Amino acid sequence: MPFPPLVEPVAALSPAERDRTARHAALAGFGELAQRRLAAARVAIVGAGGLGSPAVLALAAAGIGELVVIDDDDVERSNLHRQILHRHSDLGAPKADSATRAAADLAPETVVHAVRERLTPANAERILRGAHVVIDGTDTFETRAAVAAATEALGIPLVWGALQEFDAQVTVFWSAPPAGRAPVVLTDLYPPDSVGEVPTCAQVGVLGALCVQVGGLLAIEAVKLIAGIGEPLFGRVLLIDGLRARQQEIPLRPATAAARTEPTIDARADAASEAGIVAETLPTGSASDVPPADAAPVPADAASAAAPPLQISPALLDDSRAAGAVVLDVREPHETDRGTIAGAVLLPLAEVLADPAAAGPGPFVVVCQAGVRARRAAVALQRAGATASVLAGGMDAWQSTGHRGTA
Repeated sequence: MPFPPLVEPVAALSPAERDRTARHAALAGFGELAQRRLAAARVAIVGAGGLGSPAVLALAAAGIGELVVIDDDDVERSNLHRQILHRHSDLGAPKADSATRAAADLAPETVVHAVRERLTPANAERILRGAHVVIDGTDTFETRAAVAAATEALGIPLVWGALQEFDAQVTVFWSAPPAGRAPVVLTDLYPPDSVGEVPTCAQVGVLGALCVQVGGLLAIEAVKLIAGIGEPLFGRVLLIDGLRARQQEIPLRPATAAARTEPTIDARADAASEAGIVAETLPTGSASDVPPADAAPVPADAASAAAPPLQISPALLDDSRAAGAVVLDVREPHETDRGTIAGAVLLPLAEVLADPAAAGPGPFVVVCQAGVRARRAAVALQRAGATASVLAGGMDAWQSTGHRGTA
């Protein structure tokens, strides 16, 4: 069911804005009243990167009255394949300034407040105070935790999305939802200290077009909350598998609720974490690995088979090889061309996942750049019956101990 609208409407739209947003006014159940609510709204977008870029464009085009865009980074060339807010002419310029330029081109009546400041636990409440909705498009879990804590303290709904490689999640957190709904917050999805080390998109990559899709979904959720239409993704996590063109959702319930009348996400926490993400990154797995809400319990022997692979420290790699283990490097050719471990078998992750049994029975020590892709490959190999462990920390950790790769 729709939530009550977050915002009282402005008295009237200007003739130019009424013409510009005429196709919104024609929407059944939306109309000019909802458009006037958008014009009265203030939305804070934390991060003008892969997720923030399409959200800024979509919300400015939608006619949001004020956008607060928080980002302290400058535009780099490697941003341009996914951060569609920016142009080649913006290279070296503050990302937040791109939001001001783009919004002015799309919607002259939208006011953009560019905040060139890194959001931290110390300043988050000050920066986000006054927003009707906050969208989190940041790229570290530390910043995400700071955004979540501030929105919880301020009682502001938080539209949250993140992605890695070809997979994504979208949901809405709110510490002060309308009467009759229990609060759902970030720690209900990711309990403290549960995330661990997460790779950056520079390490594992991200599909640029998926950023556009997810950023658009974030904008839609903000519009629904502001206007009081549709059913927000509150208490639900949308899982997107870009490679298989699949979307599904899992329920998300408050972890602190004293009593339950239906199953909670806790019963599926491990499965959900395989499709979990922080920032522009997913720890492991994909949305297709997550069972539907009514899935049967996983048998004990299957759960045992899916246990996390053993982590081998760089100092013990030579001992593992002496015992017969084969080093399996699952990085891409452009990475292994810069160096790998002498004697390693080179097999990109996609090939391992496509046919893990073809790699053989092992034993393998799987390596990637930072460890995340190696864990995915090792799990797939284990499920195919092979013996597989992971080089902890990947090539980064191995090289930090003084080793050098061979080309």
